Amino acid sequence: MREHITRHTRRAMIAFIGGFVVLVGLVLIPYPGPGWLIVFGGLAILATEFAWARLLLNKLHADYDNWIAWLKRQNMFVKTIVLALTGAIVLVTIWLLNGYGLMNNWLQLHKDWLISPLFR
Repeated sequence: MREHITRHTRRAMIAFIGGFVVLVGLVLIPYPGPGWLIVFGGLAILATEFAWARLLLNKLHADYDNWIAWLKRQNMFVKTIVLALTGAIVLVTIWLLNGYGLMNNWLQLHKDWLISPLFR
């Protein structure tokens, strides 16, 4: 009985930790840095206990490699559009997470439009 409880506790802890790491990685994907690496790390944690995570990790890794290969084959216009969209995602997520609102308050700019609608 004790082994059964220990096994379920271990699975729950791995699910929580791996899920948290995946969520952090997903938030960080558009930003410069290791967003995808963190997602893959979280899935690797989950894959130690869950077969679905192992399958998803393998599929996402292959899809990521295909995306990078496709992007390398594109002309400068397409690469610029992808970069611009990535930049727009970064700007919008900073706004939604109230990064500009904090600067607005710190610098006393009194620009209400800088405050995220999620933090009003």
